[in-house]
Amino acid sequence: MAWDAGSGSDPGGPHAELAGQWAAALGGGPRNHVVPMSSAETRNLLTELAREFVAAACTDDSADRVAELGAELARSHFVGDEVLGRSLAVLNAYLVGACEVPADRADQLLAAFATGYLRAFRAWLLAEQESVRAADIAARRVVEQQLRASEARLRAVFSQAGIGTGLSDMTGRIIEVNNAFAAMLGYRPEEMCQLSVTDLTHPDDSPAMWQKYAGVLAGKYDNVQLEKAYRHRDGGTVWTNINVSLIRDEHGKPQYTLVLVEDVSERRALRERLHYRANHDQLTGLPNRSRFFDALTAAFADCTRVGLCYIDLDHFKTVNDTFGHAVGDELLAQVAARLNACVTRPDQLVARMGGDEFVVLVPHSSGVEEMAGVAETVLHALAQPFYVHVHHLTVTASIGVMEARADRLSTGEFVQAADTSMYWAKAAGRSRYAIFDADRGRREHTSAELSAAMPSALRHGEFFLDYQPIVSLADGQTVAVEALVRWRHPELGILSPARFVELAEDNGYIGALGAVVLETACRASREWHDRYPHTPTVSVNVSAAEVADPAWLDYVQQIITETGIDASLLQLELTERAFMQTTGRPLRALHTLADAGVRIAIDDFGTGYSNLAYLGQLPLHVVKLAGPFIQRIRTPDTASPTDLLLLETIIDLTHALGFTVTAECVETRHQADQLRDLGCDTAQGWHFHYPMPAEQVTELLGLSDLRLS
Repeated sequence: MAWDAGSGSDPGGPHAELAGQWAAALGGGPRNHVVPMSSAETRNLLTELAREFVAAACTDDSADRVAELGAELARSHFVGDEVLGRSLAVLNAYLVGACEVPADRADQLLAAFATGYLRAFRAWLLAEQESVRAADIAARRVVEQQLRASEARLRAVFSQAGIGTGLSDMTGRIIEVNNAFAAMLGYRPEEMCQLSVTDLTHPDDSPAMWQKYAGVLAGKYDNVQLEKAYRHRDGGTVWTNINVSLIRDEHGKPQYTLVLVEDVSERRALRERLHYRANHDQLTGLPNRSRFFDALTAAFADCTRVGLCYIDLDHFKTVNDTFGHAVGDELLAQVAARLNACVTRPDQLVARMGGDEFVVLVPHSSGVEEMAGVAETVLHALAQPFYVHVHHLTVTASIGVMEARADRLSTGEFVQAADTSMYWAKAAGRSRYAIFDADRGRREHTSAELSAAMPSALRHGEFFLDYQPIVSLADGQTVAVEALVRWRHPELGILSPARFVELAEDNGYIGALGAVVLETACRASREWHDRYPHTPTVSVNVSAAEVADPAWLDYVQQIITETGIDASLLQLELTERAFMQTTGRPLRALHTLADAGVRIAIDDFGTGYSNLAYLGQLPLHVVKLAGPFIQRIRTPDTASPTDLLLLETIIDLTHALGFTVTAECVETRHQADQLRDLGCDTAQGWHFHYPMPAEQVTELLGLSDLRLS
C-alpha cells in the first residue's frame, strides 16, 4: 500500500529529526513506488534506520554497518526510481550539517549505504525474475497438460460418441470417422477412410441436397441440416439426419467439413406407417377420404378438366344384416380390389369414402364420354359374383358421374354434384350410372331450399288459396269450387302446388299445410253460405299421409265444428294411388266422415291402378277423371272412337255404382260438348273458369244467385 510520511520531528533525539526528514523526502514528490507497510510501520522502520545510521556515523569502522542499513531499506521494498537518490540527499545533509562529518568520511558512509542498497535491490530483482520465469514455466507446463487432456477428451468423444461423426477435406476425401458412423453403414473406420463423400451417394438423394453440400464447400453456408439416405454395406438403406458444418482456418478459409449423423431409419419408418394409416383405409388398403380430397385439390390445381365416379353399393346393409359384418368387410375388400383393377392410368385414384361408398378420380379427363366408360367398366367388374366365406353374393352399384372444368366450381361443389347424380341413379332403379345435369341440379337445389323455407312460410302465412269453379255440364251453374293452394314466396313469387306439395309430403310438412288449406277453405265456404242460399261445395285435396295420421279425423271434425260449415258442403279429394294405400283405420276414418255428410272424391282417376272393382268398397261420392283422358278429346282431330268408348264406359260404370263424374282440365268447347254427350255430370277447366281468389268466387256466386232468383 502507499505510505504517508508525517511532518514534524520526534523529540527522541537527533535520529528522530533525521527520521522525520527521511520520511518527508520519501513521502514527497511523485509516488512511483508501493510499500507493503502501513504509515506507522514505515515511520518505525525509518526511525530505526536513522538511529542506526546516527550511531554508525559516530564510529570509525562503520562502513559495513551502513551498507547493511541500505540493504535493509531495499529489502523493505523501498525500490522506486528516486528512493536511493532522495535517501542519499537526506543522509548527506545530516552528515555534513548536523554531525559536521568531514566530506571524505561522509562520502565513504554514503557510498557504503548505496552499495548495500544496490546489492540488496539486485538480489531482489533477480529473485523476482526467477520467480516470474518459474511461474511461466509452470504455467506452460499446466497449459500443455490441459491441452493434452483436452485432446484426449476430444479424441474419446469423437471415437466413442453414440452419434456418427466424420471429417473430410475440401476435395471430399474422408479423413476420419468414428466407430458409430462406420458401424451405422456396416464398415470399420479405417475402411471408410478409403472412401470419398461422393462414394456415399444414394439413389434417393435429391439434387437440392447436393446443392446445399456444394454451398458448404464454397463457403456459402457454415452449417446445413439435411435428411439423407446412405447405402448400407449389406445393400439396405439407412435414413439419417445429418448436420454438415464448415471448419475454417485462422484466415477464414474453408479447410474441413464436419458431419454429425443420426440414424432415423426407425423413426422414418414409423412416420411413414403413421402417414400411411392417416391416408389409407385400414380395411381395404385404398386411399381414404382425406387422401382423396388432397388428390382432388391437386387435380384442380394442375388439370384443365377433372372427372369423378361416385360409387355406392346397392343394398349393402342387407349383406351385413343377413351374413354378418365379417362377410360384409370381406366383400368390401374384394370390391376395392376390383375397383383398383378398373383404373388404366397411374394418375387415376380409387378411394374409399366410408361405409360402402367409393370414388374413382380421373385427372386430365377428356370428357363425359370417358367418364361414362369408366362407370360402365365399374358396373361390369362388379357384375361378376363374389365368393365370400362360402357365400355366393351378387352386388350392384349406383354410380354418379361428374366431369367438368376445374376452374368452373370448387372441389366441394364438384363432389356434391357427383354424390347427387349417384342418388339419381338409385332413384332410377339402381345398378346403373347417372351423369350430372346442371339444370336438374339447380331444380333440386331450389327444391331443397323450398323444403328448408317451408316451416317459416307456414308460420308467416305465405300460403293462400285460389278456387277453381266446377260447373254442371247440364246448365253451366257453379256447383262446387276446388281449393288450390299457392305459395307467395318472398323471392320466387307465386308458386303452384306442383312446386311444393310433394316436398311437403316428403319432408313431413303436409299435415301442417293440409290443416291450413282445410281451415281456410272451410271458413271461406261458411262466409259464402252466410250470404247465398245456393252455396257450392268446397273441395279440398287430401294426401294419403294426412289420412294415415291418427289425429287427422279428430282434426277434420274439429275444423267442421269451429267453422260451422255444413258437412255436406265439404268434399275431400284423394288420388287413386292414395286410396289404394288407404286401408284399416284410415279407411274407417273416411267412412266416418262420409257418414257425417262429407263428400269423398277420387281424384286423377285412370292414372293409377284403375281398379274399378275396388271403387265399390270405398265411401265415394265423386269420381274425377284424370286430365290425360280429357286431353285426348281436345279437338275433333285428336278424339278417336276408342277414347270416346273408354270414357263412355267409365262414366256409365261410375253412374252404375251410384257416383257422379267430374272431368278435369276441360279447355275447349269440343271437350265440354263431348263430355256432356257422354253423360259426364260436372267439369272444371280453363274453358269455364281460371282459378280465382275467394273475392271473385263471391262475385261469381252473387251473379249466379241473381240468375237463379
